[in-house]
Amino acid sequence: MLKAIRRFLLTLLLVAAALFLLFQAFLYYRSLDKYPTGTAVAGIPVAGLVRNEAAERLIEQYMAPVYIFHQDERVQVDPRELGFMLDVDAMLAEADSHKEPGSLFEGYAEFVIGRSLDPVDIPLQATVDEDALRQRVQTIADFLDQPAVGPQLLVEGGAGQEGRPGFVTNVDASLPLVEAVLYETEQREVHLVIEEQPAPERNLEMLRGVIQNLLDSFDGFSSVFIMDLETGEELSFNADVALSGLSVLKIPIFVEAYAAMDQPPDAFVESLFYETAVKSSNYTANQLLHIIAGQDNTYLGADVFTQKMHDLGLVNTFMAVPYDAPDVATRPNTYVTPANSRTDINVLPDISRQTTAEDIGTLLSWIYYCAKGTGGALMAALPGKITPQECQAIIDVLELNVEGNLIRYGVPEDVLVSHKHGWNFTDHSDAGIVFSPNRDYVLYIYMSKPGSDWLSSEISFPIIREVSRAVYNYFNYDDPYTKEALEARIAAAQAAAEAEAAAAAAEEGEQPAEEAEPPAQP
Repeated sequence: MLKAIRRFLLTLLLVAAALFLLFQAFLYYRSLDKYPTGTAVAGIPVAGLVRNEAAERLIEQYMAPVYIFHQDERVQVDPRELGFMLDVDAMLAEADSHKEPGSLFEGYAEFVIGRSLDPVDIPLQATVDEDALRQRVQTIADFLDQPAVGPQLLVEGGAGQEGRPGFVTNVDASLPLVEAVLYETEQREVHLVIEEQPAPERNLEMLRGVIQNLLDSFDGFSSVFIMDLETGEELSFNADVALSGLSVLKIPIFVEAYAAMDQPPDAFVESLFYETAVKSSNYTANQLLHIIAGQDNTYLGADVFTQKMHDLGLVNTFMAVPYDAPDVATRPNTYVTPANSRTDINVLPDISRQTTAEDIGTLLSWIYYCAKGTGGALMAALPGKITPQECQAIIDVLELNVEGNLIRYGVPEDVLVSHKHGWNFTDHSDAGIVFSPNRDYVLYIYMSKPGSDWLSSEISFPIIREVSRAVYNYFNYDDPYTKEALEARIAAAQAAAEAEAAAAAAEEGEQPAEEAEPPAQP
């Protein structure tokens, strides 16, 4: 009986096994159009899937959104926007070639046991359009970056605005990271490489836009030269263009006059310096040319002066004809210089007396360094011929020049300005050293209306003052000279001038005259 039961159970088991294998054979037959066990494409299992289902799974995995983090900001991006292209057909075609097993029995056995004796994983086939990738990452960076901002001059109010630090995306370093995540199926997040930027230091370049806007409001020609006397940093506009020398040339005349003297100036020579600096006398300037020449010959003095300027390296500065003197047929009335040889620009300067903003600005810096006793180019070029005391004397006498409301009106009234202005009918200029509370600096401003008959001071003077004020505020960032203070000072000066004119007119029994334009002087 027991044997019969065992035989029955064994038979039943064999029948069940046979039925199972037959059922598995049926299922295997139906799965012949599907990818066999152990098949993967680009790391994605596709066993038991037909071609369309496998394609959908690949697209679902590799075309899922990528999450790009810009610091804490998350940006969802479609891989197609990053130029990612998946070659599904090529991968599935290769997978199709592995569908047929080595033998029918082998395939059936793998199907029954659920394992592949020779698993297949088709490599990922995809490409990335580098241009599209860069463009999309750059777009994210442009939208979310906050670059550091340098300090700003707020011209109208006069105050400054401090700079602030920022952060920017290193796009080149981020691209490989973003590209790599496109080939992942699980980790679809990537963080861009963000670099911190400190707040930029103040430098003269922050003045460029402010001054350029002021100069652009003038429909003539402008030249500006600025030098930080502590660092030597320069900022210039048209500083190498040939300009009329005007009375500004009296500054280098002072230098050469002192260099020509073996003894300290006597009272008479000191009066020549004073009249030339303060009253802008052309006559006394020519007398100083006699000292330079070593004899009473103004033309020779002009020749020696020019040669000395060129020896100093100021090759664009010359005086071919002395002030108020006629041309002489037997001698040149001009010089050829690099500045006036330019063919791209000509502002019709006086042919007999010329310079550039760079030449005069550089010379002023040399005078300053000489006076400080720190050496510099002037003392090196004129060893034993000019002393710090003489350079200081030049600065002192130019500080006495209170005529002309140009650079001086762009700084507070108690700030010393050692300067020489000069103008004629079409050209207005001022060059000087400003001894401001926070920093000493050189400033040269020249405005011209080439080809016209007249340049109104009502046009040029306000621009020159504002340029001067902007430069002062840059160097005195924490204590600026406001526009309101400037306007109050101008109004007070005008009221005083009108009162003085009215008093003078009352004495003479005349009506007060209107404010005159700048006098026609070199």
